[in-house]
Amino acid sequence: MTAASTDPRWLVALDVDGTILLPDESMSPGVPEAVGRVRDAGHVVTIATGRSWMATHRYVDALEITPEFVVCSNGAVTMRRVDGEWTRWHVETFDPRTVLNLLGDRLPEARYMVELASGQRLYTAQLDDWTLDGGRQVSFDELGEHPVSRVVVVSPGHDEEDFHRLVTEAGLNEVSYAIGWTAWLDIAPQGVDKGTTLARVHAELGMNPDQVLVAGDGRNDIGMFGWALRVGGRAVAMGQAPDEVKDAGGEVTEDVADGGLALALDTLLTGSPQVIAGE
Repeated sequence: MTAASTDPRWLVALDVDGTILLPDESMSPGVPEAVGRVRDAGHVVTIATGRSWMATHRYVDALEITPEFVVCSNGAVTMRRVDGEWTRWHVETFDPRTVLNLLGDRLPEARYMVELASGQRLYTAQLDDWTLDGGRQVSFDELGEHPVSRVVVVSPGHDEEDFHRLVTEAGLNEVSYAIGWTAWLDIAPQGVDKGTTLARVHAELGMNPDQVLVAGDGRNDIGMFGWALRVGGRAVAMGQAPDEVKDAGGEVTEDVADGGLALALDTLLTGSPQVIAGE
């Protein structure tokens, strides 16, 4: 049996949308202050998000955290800070043509975007929610010309249940998928999610296996919840999360609008074994 590390730090990995941020992209009440307290106590606070690095790094700066690793694109991209500069440390890709053909037949009017291994984004039409600096508008057929780390689909008029039905009908069993809280479909390489990537980061850091806390609110957080619980850590679901996400977590905090993440983070400093919603 491998001896446990004597490192007293916790690895704290936080989702962004619906966990750190409110729908208007302002911070959830008390989160910057709570993150600061956890950081100042010596713990490692990082982000694990479905967003691209381009749409994530501003929140690393806003929270004033200095992690060595940040998990983006639902685990397909891991950024690493080396000598103060960020590099793409680990990138997973897949051939998107089969997925795009299946979806294109069923959702011809949808807006599509892919992220290349370099981080460049190709898209069929603009969407205000997409960070497209340095991106390039292309035809639908051009989206599949190169391996990608993710495919994102937004179809006006379709909700989460429609996407769930579509995934089943299309047989998307060769890739991993998640449906965001703004009802878009986000597709990553098979077997890749926030949990598989956090496991790699955790091993690289050499931290104590059971001193992990992850927090999130979406179906794309279920993988990291499972990983955290398997290693003896904590998985906190936000109060507004779907029931299946709450069921996957080890504990449930208050809604994002009520500062649920701040309440969860403060339990690390008080020594509480869990956060109990409503208290």
